[in-house]
Amino acid sequence: MVDKKILLLGSGFVAPPCVEYLVRKPENKVTIASRRLENAQALASKFPGTVACSCDITNEEAIEKLVAKHDVTISLIPYIYHALVIKAAVKYKKHVITTSYVSPAMMEYDQAAKDAGITVMNEIGLDPGIDHLYAVKTIEEVHRDGGKLKEFISFCGGLPAPEDSNNPFGYKFSWSARGVLLALKNTAKYLEKGKVYEVSGTDLMDSARKLNTGYPGFAFVGYGNRDSTPYDVRYNIPEAETIIRGTMRYDGFCQFVKALVILGFLSEEEEAHFAADAQDITWSQVIAKTVGIQDNSREALEAAIIAKCDLENHEQKAQILDGMRWLGFFSDIKVHRRGSLLDTFCATLEDKMQYGENERDLVFLQHRFEIELKDGSHQTRTSTLVEFGKVGGYSAMAKTVGVPCGIATQLVLDGKLTATGVLAPMTHEINEPIIELLEQEGIGMVELIL
Repeated sequence: MVDKKILLLGSGFVAPPCVEYLVRKPENKVTIASRRLENAQALASKFPGTVACSCDITNEEAIEKLVAKHDVTISLIPYIYHALVIKAAVKYKKHVITTSYVSPAMMEYDQAAKDAGITVMNEIGLDPGIDHLYAVKTIEEVHRDGGKLKEFISFCGGLPAPEDSNNPFGYKFSWSARGVLLALKNTAKYLEKGKVYEVSGTDLMDSARKLNTGYPGFAFVGYGNRDSTPYDVRYNIPEAETIIRGTMRYDGFCQFVKALVILGFLSEEEEAHFAADAQDITWSQVIAKTVGIQDNSREALEAAIIAKCDLENHEQKAQILDGMRWLGFFSDIKVHRRGSLLDTFCATLEDKMQYGENERDLVFLQHRFEIELKDGSHQTRTSTLVEFGKVGGYSAMAKTVGVPCGIATQLVLDGKLTATGVLAPMTHEINEPIIELLEQEGIGMVELIL
């Protein structure tokens, strides 16, 4: 039995289910590399056949040395460093797996990867990843049967389970609060009924729509996620009149966030009263400055917020104000000053909105396909994934990102995924083996014809 050497860059929360999948085969020897050695050691201690090392991912020479010693590198580090990993992999003719979207910097190595005869497999987590697998599956089935895909609408959300959604956002943080909030500034672009719409970050929350998922127990809303328009080419659906890929949240999230946006809570501008050496300041004082009044009593602050956010006749006025009370906005609680209103706010969110020890998360992903069949008749199909985290085990998000990544890695090692270049799961030749193994792990989308 020949050892297969795997380098895992990164030891974050999606890494353990990936490693657990790979170490089932004794010939797989995994090196876990992290900037902080103790993080890599903590993960390696849980799995036989693994060793830990430290690695500075900004150091090209250090990356090269590690990549050269292994058959395949799994890169779970921030996406801006993937191109550096791919560059080293091309040099030493080694394979690479990432769960990230293919960036222009990564795509620059496509021909070099082909020339080197290596597989650089990307977008193989949840979203992107599982979403691609089942979208392409249905689209190819429709085309094979002579049909046309007229509408493709897909929403995905990583959320707390309903019983643990006990805060005004209906959301909890398993990663950077700052990253979640800044994503709300992104412009969304999508195709609907033949027309391209572009929604600026400031209008994103207003664009949210209630989602009819067929699961009445969940009250979801969705809004566009970045640019959906390239998917006419990526999914080979030039005939589609509607293509929307978006983010899913519990109802109430968007209305509450919109009020916070109006108040300026996404501002990254440094302000003197948030400086590290400034005097202590309370939340009620911060809100008074934010709405431009002197009086920081609860009554005065609520009245100013209602006026500034136009909440007087808003159906969720009481809910939004209750949420602000929950955050401590009308209290004498001292804020954790971090330079800007955004970062100061994030400090509070990170205190109050982490997952508790016995809480679990939920991943909900649904595709909706509107199809014109060969005979001209109409058909609606859905593909739905509902995955709950396990208390004391893996979160749903970690499992649905880490396991597909592990499967793709194993298929490359076994010579069953042999396409070369910088790839994403966009063809049945790549996708079908992954889906088969994914469903053996109890992860898969339920497909229905309505």
